[in-house]
Amino acid sequence: MATLMALVVGILFAASIYMMLRRSIVKLVIGLIILSNAANLLIFVVSGLTRGAPPLIPDNAKAVAGAVADPLPQALILTAIVIAFSVLAFAVVLIRRAYEVVGTDDLDQMKDTDT
Repeated sequence: MATLMALVVGILFAASIYMMLRRSIVKLVIGLIILSNAANLLIFVVSGLTRGAPPLIPDNAKAVAGAVADPLPQALILTAIVIAFSVLAFAVVLIRRAYEVVGTDDLDQMKDTDT
């Protein structure tokens, strides 16, 4: 299972880098989305899959008994999802405005418009 997940993470990173190296700015943003998903999956896989009870300690106990889920990777991934969504929203607005001004989404043609 861990080998399969590592392979999926590697494929997602490779696909995202491939998409970010394309000339279209839309493909660049799609590559950024895939990259953020690959990073989230990497955090999830590295932290290990532990199926257990929520990490709550009863009032009369000093430690948790039994297997519990680790809340730190979940919090990191949730934060990363929110940040990735905000970056995506900003990039979409920026791309739309750049397309209105330049009239193309080709990065090479956008460089030709620099003065």
